[in-house]
Amino acid sequence: MTPSAQRLPELCLSVQYPIGKDGAPTRPQVRRWVRAACAKPAEVTVRFVDAKEGRQLNRDYRGKDYATNVLSFPYESGEPVQGDLVLCLPVVEREAQEQGKAREAHYAHMVVHGMLHLQGYDHETGRKDAERMEAKEKEILQALGYPDPY
Repeated sequence: MTPSAQRLPELCLSVQYPIGKDGAPTRPQVRRWVRAACAKPAEVTVRFVDAKEGRQLNRDYRGKDYATNVLSFPYESGEPVQGDLVLCLPVVEREAQEQGKAREAHYAHMVVHGMLHLQGYDHETGRKDAERMEAKEKEILQALGYPDPY
C-alpha cells in the first residue's frame, strides 16, 4: 500500500462552541490537530468555553479555582482513545498575546497537549515525563508547520 493510500485510524470527533465561534478554531483545524496528535482510533469531544465554565470545571475536577487553558478528561485507557478536551477561549487568547505567539499556533499546541494527556502523557509526574511530553508536542507541531511552543 502506498503512503497516500494508507487509511487513517477512525476518528469520531465532536467540536462544541457553546459560547459561539468568534475567535475559536474551525472544526477542520481541530480535526487536523487531533489527528496529528493521535495515531490511534479515537472518540473525542473538544469544547471551547468561556472563563466562567473553564473556572468551574477546573475547580470541580482539579481543585484549582481559576480558568486554565486546556483540561483533559480521559474516559479509559487503551483503544480507542476516548475523552473530552475543554479549551478556555479567553485564557488561550490571553496566553497567545502575552507570549507573542500566533493564536492558531497556540490553539494547535493546546489541542495537541490535551490529546497527549488523553493518551497517558503527563508533565506533572516528574521532569523526565515532562521532557518526554514536550518533545512529542514539538515533534507533532513541527510536522503541522508550527514553531516550537517552548
